[in-house]
Amino acid sequence: MNKDLTVGRPASVLWRFCLPLFGSIIFQQLYNIADSWVAGRFVSQNALAAVGNSYEITLIFIAFAFGCNIGCSMIVSQLFGAKNYRDMKTAVYTSMIASGVLCLALMLVGILGCDALLRLIRTPQEVFTDSALYLDIYVWGLPFVFFYNISTGIFSALGDSKTPFIFLAVSSLSNIGMDILFVTAFQMGVAGVAWATFICQGVSCVLALATVAGRLRKIPVTGKVKRFSGWLLRRLVVIAVPSILQQSFISVGNLLIQSVINGFGTEVMAGYSAAVKLNNLVVTSFTTLGNGVSNYAAQNLGAHKLDRIRDGFRAALKLVWILCLPLAVLYFTCGRALMGFFLDAPTELALHSGITFLRILSPFYFVVSAKLVADGILRGAGMMRQFMTATFTDLILRVVLAFVLSATALGSTGIWCAWPIGWTVATVLSILFYRAGPWKEAAPAPVEVAAVEEAGVEEVPVQEAEAVESAEVVV
Repeated sequence: MNKDLTVGRPASVLWRFCLPLFGSIIFQQLYNIADSWVAGRFVSQNALAAVGNSYEITLIFIAFAFGCNIGCSMIVSQLFGAKNYRDMKTAVYTSMIASGVLCLALMLVGILGCDALLRLIRTPQEVFTDSALYLDIYVWGLPFVFFYNISTGIFSALGDSKTPFIFLAVSSLSNIGMDILFVTAFQMGVAGVAWATFICQGVSCVLALATVAGRLRKIPVTGKVKRFSGWLLRRLVVIAVPSILQQSFISVGNLLIQSVINGFGTEVMAGYSAAVKLNNLVVTSFTTLGNGVSNYAAQNLGAHKLDRIRDGFRAALKLVWILCLPLAVLYFTCGRALMGFFLDAPTELALHSGITFLRILSPFYFVVSAKLVADGILRGAGMMRQFMTATFTDLILRVVLAFVLSATALGSTGIWCAWPIGWTVATVLSILFYRAGPWKEAAPAPVEVAAVEEAGVEEVPVQEAEAVESAEVVV
């Protein structure tokens, strides 16, 4: 059901909207966790290392899908908040077409270049074949990844966080069952893990697209809805490209860090692979909550209700810190048990690497969660330069410090120490940028995109453009 996020008490609205998002990303992460768990428990420690190694490359592809999600979601949110339903539908169709073209290009890159990427990150020979096999299957499923992300972005833009939750809950649980079936009953090894994810994501994508189509048909409009708009495409690109670059650079940074980790051997790789999946479960969950805050901010921007954005920030911060507490305590105190969930008969070095990683990072979840909430406001309000500055500061610090500290007596532990330093500095920047935001200023009135195009205008004044794209006021 569509939900207007511009009315009602901000705290109640955000909590009702964001909690299903939190649940959705938990199930989304179960895809990757299930792959690693089945590989580590039912195949081998090397299989776990291979899946984890491949995962860092898949994140590059996911970065593009995520950027398309953000671009579509922010534009649709603003137009929905402004009650401009005709242009909103055009934005959806334009996003679908543009995402399809981008997806095909990335599939070509993946088919031709995955082996080269695996060599670039110094993948050990004993896990190279399984890593390449996992990636080959994953690349063919990219259309499912892209269009599912676009669909969830549309749901969120319409204020509906429950529908994606249902899809992900069913598909994730199905993925676990199929992982076990393909690996244990059919003895397919790493290929079985990849095919299970491929099938479940495909079914989810088809169902999500069908639901989106039905939802859009129920929204009444006046006048003809265009199937493609060059104007809106430019607006989408303005938002999507920075998000793609942000996520891509993070993925490249993670690849560089993975190359440092790979230099310590397969045992450290396996420990890191298990621990980083647990870490990503938390961080990605908070990132998704930040995306929910972005939708909230974008709708209220479109409705000219900037005063609600400040209240939304406080409510979201309280929510993430409540969720942070049990997760941080669990990871800090129960690392050995959690690592044992992934590793069957693990070596002591693999266990030590993963446990140390979790104990170093988990206390700083309170820090990074505050950054991600602030980032959500910055994205939704179009403060992309500020958002990118904070994000790249975190990335650069993590990569540089991983190389520097790993060369000291700290060894692999030095790599883990790079995370909290980067998070802390970036959080300070994001909070400062948020506090400088124009939350007491009047929002500009939204421009009618269709009218602009019909008039043959190529550009509009910056203030008017911001009302449509949220790009200097909308990773």
